Amino acid sequence: MESALKPFRVLAYIVGVMLLVLCLGMVLKYVVGVEWWPSLVIAQIHGFLYMIYLVTVMNLGMKARWSWPYMLGIMLGGTVPFLSFYVERRVTQRVHATPAAA
Repeated sequence: MESALKPFRVLAYIVGVMLLVLCLGMVLKYVVGVEWWPSLVIAQIHGFLYMIYLVTVMNLGMKARWSWPYMLGIMLGGTVPFLSFYVERRVTQRVHATPAAA
């Protein structure tokens, strides 16, 4: 499971940071009224990385034998600002608390 945990953790942080930057771009565009051109590029990069994040969640979930509703909740963690950081911490604690399968 450790081999699947590291890519999940890395992508959870990257997707979380990209989502925060994307939210900053949306605030600048719709609240302040400033068109911030990198927001389009960041949105596309976030979308691509989110798809990879979904694959890493599936990989880790299959190895850890999680239920489908639990995996779906972890997958949704990359769609809410700051939630991916919380989800990453909880998943890491859960994986480290689970005894290794012999």
